[in-house]
Amino acid sequence: MATTTAAQRREQAKRDYDAFLEGCPTRELLSRLTDKWVALVIPALAGGPQRHGELAQRIAGVSQKMLTQTLRTLERDGLVTRTVTASVPVRVDYALTALGHELFPVMIAIKSWAETHMDRVFEARIQFDARP
Repeated sequence: MATTTAAQRREQAKRDYDAFLEGCPTRELLSRLTDKWVALVIPALAGGPQRHGELAQRIAGVSQKMLTQTLRTLERDGLVTRTVTASVPVRVDYALTALGHELFPVMIAIKSWAETHMDRVFEARIQFDARP
């Protein structure tokens, strides 16, 4: 029986990822990426590093708790970096990683699509709700 190295097993797992399968870990990632706050934080950071307060001002309606939670999960997934600068007060900046920049065009496309097609979605909802 042939043995495989850890690198070979990881490579095989990449080929085996299929979000249609119940136990696939990509489902968790898809769930995270489709969160509304993630869909807004990624484009908000595309212009460069920002502080927590700047992001909170840019993204209307996000609570401090949700923004912090979103930034932590994005950092854990390797999409955002958190840089602490020793000063008074301490400065903390968030920025997209290379992986986050790869995701940006997808997120901005979804955001743009939603903004462009919202009227048609409203019309569809009205028609649906009017059905007997």
